[in-house]
Amino acid sequence: MKKEFRVKKNKEFQEAFQKGQSFANRQFVVYSLTKEDQDYFRIGLSVSKKIGNAVTRNQIKRYIRQAVFELGDLITPGNDYVIIARKPTAEMDFFEVKKSLTHVFKVGKVLKKK
Repeated sequence: MKKEFRVKKNKEFQEAFQKGQSFANRQFVVYSLTKEDQDYFRIGLSVSKKIGNAVTRNQIKRYIRQAVFELGDLITPGNDYVIIARKPTAEMDFFEVKKSLTHVFKVGKVLKKK
């Protein structure tokens, strides 16, 4: 994922938490913040130490990035999305992560219709 497509700064995360809309399922919480001057979407990831060791957390982040990459054409541009992984993600494989992210994006009405 290229640098311009990532939310990295703490200030940007805090802005998404405070001003953005949130939607969730059992595995993920997603905060969505609309950006007027942006014609692409950006992703920020947060995986807590409660979920597992560094290997597990990095694997979850790789799964999320790949799932977002594959869903990229369907995700509404012009927003920042902060994705927070919850505890059940530690036992999930890639296909379960992708299915769960698709579900949570549909809950938030972020995915465009095919």
